[in-house]
Amino acid sequence: MDRGLTDKSSPTLLIVEDDTDFARTLKRSFERRGYTVSLAAAPGEVDAMLAHGAPDYAVVDLKLGAESGLPCVKTLASSSADTVIVVLTGYASVSTAVEAIKLGATHYLPKPSNSDDIEAAFTKAEGDSAVSVGERETKSVKTREWEIIHQTLAETGFNISETARRLGMHRRTLARKLEKRRIE
Repeated sequence: MDRGLTDKSSPTLLIVEDDTDFARTLKRSFERRGYTVSLAAAPGEVDAMLAHGAPDYAVVDLKLGAESGLPCVKTLASSSADTVIVVLTGYASVSTAVEAIKLGATHYLPKPSNSDDIEAAFTKAEGDSAVSVGERETKSVKTREWEIIHQTLAETGFNISETARRLGMHRRTLARKLEKRRIE
């Protein structure tokens, strides 16, 4: 665990990220911007961090090893309604974005995102009703397959075996597809 979340002279930030290099890079970048930053690498560490107080901001990776980051979003949101939560993911899909927002995230950013993108998301806690509503874009079969896989993954709590069963494919085939399209 890094510094606690009790220093209120600067904004506090909790980064929940299992990629240690990326987490350290974000931590250094936000510390240079005046944030007091704490790191957690797994959902279980979030509870321990919250014992020191709720952060002003949180950045949560959607996929933490074999676990989902969505329970972290729910825990953070229920701990404090004032915490601004941004979800980062290399596995972007509409279904996981919707679930993250329902659970209390204020923003959802695809990887790669940098500290500028994340800090901009912190200030956009409100939705934008003036955003353009365009026609539905035509998607390739592969893109649609990718969205269905990730929707099913979210529904199963990122359980690969159950997702493969629901999609009617072999578990190893699904694992290969997930590794092939990885965006981190």
